[in-house]
Amino acid sequence: MDDFFSAIGLVLFIEGLLFAAFPGFVRARIEDVLESTEGRMRAVGLIAACIGLGIVFYIRHAY
Repeated sequence: MDDFFSAIGLVLFIEGLLFAAFPGFVRARIEDVLESTEGRMRAVGLIAACIGLGIVFYIRHAY
């Protein structure tokens, strides 16, 4: 459970840095997302989830 909360904290930290350092870029990407179709958003979400799962699997089994 500690790993889960550490991961959530890291995500919030990285997102916070992006919003603070590049607000214009983030706003433009949010507008892109709002204009995307549901199918495209699902595909991107599934790809991101698979990559994230692969990273976790690799880290857990490589060390």
